[in-house]
Amino acid sequence: MGYDVRVENFVGEIWTAVVRRRAGFSELAKVVPDACGVVWKVIQSQQIKGAGRHVALYLDDVINLEVGVEMAEAFAGCGEVIGSALPAGQVARAVHMGPYQRLHFAHVAIRDWCAKQGHAMAGPNWEIYGHWEEAWNSDPSLIRTEVFYLLGAGKAG
Repeated sequence: MGYDVRVENFVGEIWTAVVRRRAGFSELAKVVPDACGVVWKVIQSQQIKGAGRHVALYLDDVINLEVGVEMAEAFAGCGEVIGSALPAGQVARAVHMGPYQRLHFAHVAIRDWCAKQGHAMAGPNWEIYGHWEEAWNSDPSLIRTEVFYLLGAGKAG
């Protein structure tokens, strides 16, 4: 699958309610949905308004991550679910259409594109998952996930 990678300004704070986790690459398919479930249970049980799409923010290559949901305003926290925000700044962005098991191809495409264009990456990257739609059960090619990489100042050396 080809990816249209674009540089955009990701401005303003996108507040999140998240849990922090650490996972190996092979564990992500379990850790991310489980963590989303933990956050949604708190959001629902506390009747918190303003929750949006699911997010997974990868903080480093060791895969320390924050997983949760977008929020309309800063989240004060409840138990292990804490308030955070997605990084602001210039990003490389691509949209992945298809099952989550193939999502890594979008990450490879962005990293390759950045290397070819001379863009330095700042470290964090994240995924924003569309709200689940019934049609995705029968046609996973319709699943939409946005993938972002924060870019560093200047060009890569």
